[in-house]
Amino acid sequence: MIAKYARWLPAMIFGPVLVVGFFGFGWLLQPNVDPASNPPVHTVDIPEGLSFQQVATRIDEQGLIKNRGGFVLLAKLTMADRRIKPGEYAFDAGMRPMEILADLQEGKVILRQVTFPEGFTVAQIARRLAEQGLVEEKVFLQLAQDPDLIRTLDLDVPNLEGYLFPTTYQFAKYSQPEDMIRTMVAFTWKALTPELRERAKALDMSIHEVLTLASVIEKETGVPEERPLIAGVFHNRLKRNILLQSDPTVIYAMESFDGNLRKRDLSIDNPYNTYRFKGLPPGPIANPGAASMKAALYPAENSYLYFVSRNDGTHHFSSTLTEHNRAVDKFQRRLGGRGMS
Repeated sequence: MIAKYARWLPAMIFGPVLVVGFFGFGWLLQPNVDPASNPPVHTVDIPEGLSFQQVATRIDEQGLIKNRGGFVLLAKLTMADRRIKPGEYAFDAGMRPMEILADLQEGKVILRQVTFPEGFTVAQIARRLAEQGLVEEKVFLQLAQDPDLIRTLDLDVPNLEGYLFPTTYQFAKYSQPEDMIRTMVAFTWKALTPELRERAKALDMSIHEVLTLASVIEKETGVPEERPLIAGVFHNRLKRNILLQSDPTVIYAMESFDGNLRKRDLSIDNPYNTYRFKGLPPGPIANPGAASMKAALYPAENSYLYFVSRNDGTHHFSSTLTEHNRAVDKFQRRLGGRGMS
């Protein structure tokens, strides 16, 4: 009798085990809570170098999965544990474990929005990225003048001042700073449309000269309609071999600036000091926007050689030194300021 039923024993024993195992594993595939309950979203930080066991622990600690061991087993069975991408993730307990694993494999990370205003310098860009926890400031600054990286961008410049386009970006935590730089440079080339590049050739200006002049225009005025006028002044001065005498270039040359430009500062021996050295400075003094690039290539046709601040954000433009001195006296000297001379 025993021999008669012996061949059925494995099925009698392991059949229920398999059924229990199947339903048990099915339980592990379910979300930890009902998605209809609108569970809160948790941010899970997955740095580079964590083992999957550590990743699973972080997810389990947030109450996002039913069972850590089961989650690890599921990842191993699907080989998802070998393809996890670092970053910050947004998960909630209403997500199925397979959905969480899919996000981890696809790198569906949280993107941090960061905005760089027109006229930001490389140093200011590095500082803002550091404030957002996206880079180490010193590392970014070093990369911005790394000749090896710059060569990969098909550029022959000492640093990337002027080439990091100012706009709003979305970067993920643990993104490589080199990739951020490549993205920003690509946006600059996009802003320099084929039309603008042809215009530069017609004016016999290199792209570096265009960005340099555009950066000076950017720092001189924040009023859109004034950009072509400012550009016209500088083009007129360049044609006549007159010093540009732009305050922002002097400020850029200074090691520190307290907000007050003094007469002695105008005599510093630095090629960026356009009160002493004729022509454009050696390179951009900031990162210009598209409007300033266009203004540098399409200056207003006028006879202006001078401009002075009206102290309301706008400028008064003059064609003669006599007219300019009157404007300086009216808008600056009585207030203790200076004007372009």
